[in-house]
Amino acid sequence: MTKILYIEDNEDNIFMLKSRLERKGFHVDVAKDGEEGIALARHSKPDLIIMDISLPKKDGYAATQFLKQERETKSIPIIVLTAHALPKDKELALEAGADEYESKPVDFQRLLKKIAQFLS
Repeated sequence: MTKILYIEDNEDNIFMLKSRLERKGFHVDVAKDGEEGIALARHSKPDLIIMDISLPKKDGYAATQFLKQERETKSIPIIVLTAHALPKDKELALEAGADEYESKPVDFQRLLKKIAQFLS
């Protein structure tokens, strides 16, 4: 089963996206801040990470940059999923090392297509 790590601190967003991904057959682990996300990524080695930007302790930019610099996590695809929807926000996410960017509210079908591209 494909493992996705969802790093998000908003309970409503977690419930909605985790439920929808699990109905599609994915196993979804959740971390509620950037530091927990890094630790869980190192420990569980997910197939893909969905990363929010506005996170406590370590924001999504810093967590993404850290994960992309670590030997054991740098090959894990990271899709940033954020309400920060300005062109500069996308640029910053990609500069931090994100492989892809999606803005909220999530277009679930488009997100699924991006997930499928990275997992094929």
